[in-house]
Amino acid sequence: MSDVITAAVQMLAAKVQGFDGVAKFVIPGEGSIMIDATGVHAGDDEADVTLTAEADVFQSIMEGETNPTAAFMQGKLTVDGNMGLAMQLGAILG
Repeated sequence: MSDVITAAVQMLAAKVQGFDGVAKFVIPGEGSIMIDATGVHAGDDEADVTLTAEADVFQSIMEGETNPTAAFMQGKLTVDGNMGLAMQLGAILG
């Protein structure tokens, strides 16, 4: 597992306290992070929604510098799957 994924899991775990669904964050070239009812962990399983962003965009969202909705509208964050769950995550992160 890359250092980027390890750090991302820690950042997400601090923000997400339980999640009703299965979400996957993909950071190209680094790996994937799963968020589900059990918590946050590295993995590449099936998900209800998959969000993809480069490492710098992901970090900016985690640090509160970039709004997830704005990143999506600018094409820096892509969403595939359940848009309702993506919006729930956006509210948690944003």
